[in-house]
Amino acid sequence: MLIRLHNIGKTYRTGGGDVQALQGIDLSIDRGEFAAIIGQSGSGKTTLLDILGCLSQPTEGDYWLDGRAVGSLSDRELAVVRNQQIGFIFQIFHLLPRKSALHNVELPLQYAGIPAQERRRRAIDTLRLVGLQDRLAHWPNQLSGGQQQRVAIARALVNRPAILLADEPTGSLDTRSGREILEILVQLHRDGQTILLVTHERDLAEKSGRVVTLLDGRILADERREAGDPLTQPSLVGSTNRVETAP
Repeated sequence: MLIRLHNIGKTYRTGGGDVQALQGIDLSIDRGEFAAIIGQSGSGKTTLLDILGCLSQPTEGDYWLDGRAVGSLSDRELAVVRNQQIGFIFQIFHLLPRKSALHNVELPLQYAGIPAQERRRRAIDTLRLVGLQDRLAHWPNQLSGGQQQRVAIARALVNRPAILLADEPTGSLDTRSGREILEILVQLHRDGQTILLVTHERDLAEKSGRVVTLLDGRILADERREAGDPLTQPSLVGSTNRVETAP
């Protein structure tokens, strides 16, 4: 098991009182799984993704990533986890505008202290994986939206992360480009990559093998299917999510 959340809660304190964004979240993600988290605006999707990506700490509950208790890690250790174990893809591409596609993909490797020659080799290999081997020297403004998102995917993959977190990765793209990006994610999953997709679009979510639906900060349903089969009917949380003791 790669990810396990037990009784995760998140409360934001505001001038108008406490806002409970997540309540009692129990969720396990196996290595090699492709799962989607869906829900309306305000359902807690982004808050949950921030916790999974070690960008935010829960107010209560426990999170284990690859057997490590995330809550016990120092800020420095969390930064290493984010750099080396988690790949992030966002709706907005967040590419450096004055860096080439190659240099944008090299950045996580530079932060990880990888030597220059190895950085270049791995960045080129990863850009080839997403079909951009002929765009290495292009700046972001010389690329289409779909191509920029491919660069962002390559950047997320270049450190060979344990899990890829994709937050509305097709939200800024036209239909054709969005379909191409989704096809890349599906192929990455077939190659063994663990992926967690956050989206509000049900048809995109159903490309995964599992759909977790959030409502008002709680898991409403957890649906699974075998490859090529339609999703099963929504199951009550208690019948699909396992609560286990710490490793």
